[in-house]
Amino acid sequence: MNKRKKWLVCLLATMALSAWSQVSELNAKLSINSSKVQGTNKEIFNTLQRALNEFINNKKWTNAKFSPNERIDCTFTMIVNTQEDNRFSCELQVQARRPVYNSSYTTTIFNFRDTQLDFQYTEMEPLEYSETTLQSNLTATIVFYIYVILGIDFDGFSPKGGSVFFQQAQQILTLAQSEPSWNGWKAFENDRNRHALITALTENQSEGYRQFWYDYHRKGLDEMAANADRGRTNILEALPALTAYKSARPTSILLQVFSDTKLDELVAIYSKATTQEKQAGYKTLSNLYPGQTNRLGSLKN
Repeated sequence: MNKRKKWLVCLLATMALSAWSQVSELNAKLSINSSKVQGTNKEIFNTLQRALNEFINNKKWTNAKFSPNERIDCTFTMIVNTQEDNRFSCELQVQARRPVYNSSYTTTIFNFRDTQLDFQYTEMEPLEYSETTLQSNLTATIVFYIYVILGIDFDGFSPKGGSVFFQQAQQILTLAQSEPSWNGWKAFENDRNRHALITALTENQSEGYRQFWYDYHRKGLDEMAANADRGRTNILEALPALTAYKSARPTSILLQVFSDTKLDELVAIYSKATTQEKQAGYKTLSNLYPGQTNRLGSLKN
């Protein structure tokens, strides 16, 4: 290869790396359902939807380098319950997925419904976020979930790899709690709100759960493309850590989040297992989630 070609290859590689470094970590789609609100200017919802999609997808949220195919797929579905002038009361469904190594399968890593999103918004108002000063409950909530998603995703690739992002979500919580009219941030309001979620993810008692989360994904799902039996066995061997976490924190929000996110996937994984593995999986999961035996029925037979 002559010098000119070498220079061109190096230039293209540098440009590619530079482009990757500017790629957002998220491939997010936010939609707004305003069907419950009648007789109002619907264009404001279209404007807000466009602005929020740009706000999420056009910003770098970490210093990590993501190639376009490594971006985290996620959806935000905002359901508007009421609107009075520029005041909105909503629910927010947040989901995120990541690819499983060496396969076309994507696994859900987060599935959460927030029922306490109230905010003020005027059409064409710029959406802003500062790490030191929160501008609105809307952007504070969206960024909070961005960091939760990043933390959960990174936890699935390295043990407690998402700690720095959970700390950033915790910082948003601390700042938001000083705003008396912002709901969803305080401990006494609800045991399934943002406060409950980030507290569970950052407390010392969650270390076993977070190690289990890593083992489930890296030693379990990511192993299955190479050896399905070994990956499935690794997941089964990791499940006692979830049982231990329930014993220590029986009312933790993470147990419900795991059920909403992973229980159907676990059933699908074990539906192809040996009879002995199915029975072991059913016993463990029915003890963890006694109210979900209908979802576990295929493992019982």
